[in-house]
Amino acid sequence: MKPDMLLALCVGLVTSAVIFGIGALIVFSIPELADNATYLLPAVIVSIAILAPFIAWRVSPRIRVRL
Repeated sequence: MKPDMLLALCVGLVTSAVIFGIGALIVFSIPELADNATYLLPAVIVSIAILAPFIAWRVSPRIRVRL
């Protein structure tokens, strides 16, 4: 596996965790959203699956430059 792809994969895992934490915090901290958490948390997870690879692919070259 190429180093760029491996770095993007590692960054993607961290990115997924951060995005999920932010999404879950938003859903559970707003009472109107907390009432519908059974529907909104799967939506957060789907959005993570869509957004995290793109964010990781953009961030990983910047991390490689710093190493």
